[in-house]
Amino acid sequence: MTAASIFITTSIPYVNGPPHVGFAWELVLADSLARYHRLRGHDVRFLTGTDDNSLKNVQAAEREGSATDRYVRARGERFEALAAGLGLSNDDFIHTAFDPRHTPAVEKLWRACADQGDVYTTAYRGLYCVGCEQFYAPQDLVAGRCPEHDAPLESVDESNYFFRLGRHQSQVDRLLSSGALRVVPDVYRAETYRWVRQGLLDFSISRSSLRTRGWGIPVPGDASQTVYVWFDALANYISALDYATNGARFREFWQQSSRRIHVIGKNVTRFHCIYWPGILASAGLDSPTDVVVHGFLTVEGRKIGKSLGNGVDPFTLLERFGRDRLRYYLLRQFPLGHDGDFSVPALVRASNGELADQLGNLQNRVLVLIERSLEGIVPRGASDRTPLAEAARQTLDQASLELERCVPDQALRAIIGFVEACNLHVSRTEPWQLARARGASQTDDERQRWHCELLDSLGEAARGLIWIAGLLAPFLPDTSHSIARALGVSLPQIYRETGRPSWGELGAGSRVLRGEVLFARLEAPCVSAAD
Repeated sequence: MTAASIFITTSIPYVNGPPHVGFAWELVLADSLARYHRLRGHDVRFLTGTDDNSLKNVQAAEREGSATDRYVRARGERFEALAAGLGLSNDDFIHTAFDPRHTPAVEKLWRACADQGDVYTTAYRGLYCVGCEQFYAPQDLVAGRCPEHDAPLESVDESNYFFRLGRHQSQVDRLLSSGALRVVPDVYRAETYRWVRQGLLDFSISRSSLRTRGWGIPVPGDASQTVYVWFDALANYISALDYATNGARFREFWQQSSRRIHVIGKNVTRFHCIYWPGILASAGLDSPTDVVVHGFLTVEGRKIGKSLGNGVDPFTLLERFGRDRLRYYLLRQFPLGHDGDFSVPALVRASNGELADQLGNLQNRVLVLIERSLEGIVPRGASDRTPLAEAARQTLDQASLELERCVPDQALRAIIGFVEACNLHVSRTEPWQLARARGASQTDDERQRWHCELLDSLGEAARGLIWIAGLLAPFLPDTSHSIARALGVSLPQIYRETGRPSWGELGAGSRVLRGEVLFARLEAPCVSAAD
């Protein structure tokens, strides 16, 4: 059977400020999906990058007294460093101002839309937010200010190129109503559908080169205009696949892929779920299959944002807590469909609760007991149909279902439930009491009976830990490998549809190596989240 091709992307952020923890959330969301599909045996292409060709980037460079290209390149490197720091498994990283694949792809996409008669020029006057890089209707404002940035808008009056989005309303409607384009979670699907049913208006896809200071991609055949940053930015998803040359990656991961998944923030839903499918329809290309939308992270109730000056530095968090603690907090504590308030004390509580008290404590006491009572050797299981084995398989099925639905937080919820079940197994079977009873027994029959029960108790717990290592692989890759090493095994490939390991054989005969305590408890640091 040929492996399915899966394409997964994040949005690409502007580089007018340093990366903040809100974008780190998006990165690890996408990474968990990419890792899961690889574990399933699929061919995965995972892309992230930076949106360089924005007026707000130009203005930020001017404020620093820096050349735009130098400023944008340096800032973009910080976003690439964040991806590495979080342990992302991305296959590609695109910088739209500097990647040689990008400009020819934008030009090709523009011409494809123009050839269909979907590009025209007209004079336009409107209220523009540079922070959002979009026009707003007066009714969308809050007290006359941008609803996202709480800032006054700029009145723009110029001649632009427009895209005939209204011509493609029925196609976008069909994509959403048929489920060919899934928007997850439902709250954002419903919001998108309301926009479509209100009627789609044509939108501007260029800006005067004078206003963009000449930064960006010139409109093909008209150097007096610059391609609108959103038309430019959305094209990155196919430019990085060599769309300009109709390369093999474009054919495999866009034209022939089984899923094309975009992971984005809720503030760019309209662009990805309406504008982008409309552009692709005009160009004769398939739309994304899934758009996964997350909410905003807030600090004291205010959205985290570069322009708002309340960004939480993810590099500081990585240095203090390590990447798996941060990944876990972001993936577990902030479900899709909701905003969430970020705080360091909450991160510490999350780490000390389910990670230290549940997972870390489970591993530590099981390894100690195996070392002391079984000479450090994991016993073979007598059956593949034990209660814990059944719970393990049910957890795998549930986690897989949630990851197929692109809901990692629900998958993690199920996995933590299995961790708790393993702890309950240890508490109920009390292997420490079995070890004492065996040592105190006076007859061979008694010692043999207590020994068999001890083997069952600790063997099941060890197999549960190995299964947990496999379950956590999409979310906490370092932790998964650490657990497997401690149990003396290779990471089990339990997400594959075929060739899964037998429960009773998991770890059989391996020698445990306890090492450092997994997720030692943390003391709450006396610092603010923004430090």
